[in-house]
Amino acid sequence: MTDLPAAFADFGPARLSAAVIAAYLVVGEPFVGYVLHRRFEGRLRTDPAARRSFYRRLLVLEWGLALVGLVVWIASDVGAAQVGLVLPQRWPGVLSWLAVAVLLLLVLASTRALRSGALAGPPPEVLRRTRPGEARHAEPPGHAALAVLPRSRSERHLFALVGVTAGVCEEWLYRGFFLAVVAALVPGLPTVGLVLVAGVGFGLAHAYQGLSGVLTTGVLGGVLAGLYLATGSLLLPVLLHVAIDLRFLLVPSSALPRVVG
Repeated sequence: MTDLPAAFADFGPARLSAAVIAAYLVVGEPFVGYVLHRRFEGRLRTDPAARRSFYRRLLVLEWGLALVGLVVWIASDVGAAQVGLVLPQRWPGVLSWLAVAVLLLLVLASTRALRSGALAGPPPEVLRRTRPGEARHAEPPGHAALAVLPRSRSERHLFALVGVTAGVCEEWLYRGFFLAVVAALVPGLPTVGLVLVAGVGFGLAHAYQGLSGVLTTGVLGGVLAGLYLATGSLLLPVLLHVAIDLRFLLVPSSALPRVVG
């Protein structure tokens, strides 16, 4: 398993800051993400630049928080290997490979469903005839997540940056940094416990997607945490995370729900 910090004292003078960031990831990020997404949805119907603006905001927030976490780590006595900032130390075991294989199969199935247009929902003319009280029921499953996906070429360019950013910053924050703090606060926590904590924390960060989104991203976070702990490095989780996010670029805009004014 990854050589995680054995005690909170390993963070030295950065202990309080490390605890604050870890708490924000679990408690603050779900609230901030929910508020930002609701504001984004409010602008989406009237502002053609809403998605690009939302992407830029995500880039600033994720890189900003990742850099803060990096500064706190540098100020601590925790080594690079204890937060996964090294090359893989060993190959994943059979269980890790099996979990990754199942995850990839689910990702391929969801991508195929998206590309088919099955989740696009009713056509715009049907939605326009929907009475106000019925509008919510007309939304396709996963509407909150689908609304974020790019439609135009300029949106796709920015979304590609967002996908890479999410893979790098979120793996550093939710696997490398967060699990180091958890292990330091709860010495001796088994690998299964760390995987569960990582999955719950990552799922809650996507609370704006509703219960299905929390469960889906929670499973993703758990698998990536298991891969990280099995290899001792964030490299494979980062690459897998980036690939999973960038797969949305394969979905044509015609297969996605349309915004109706």
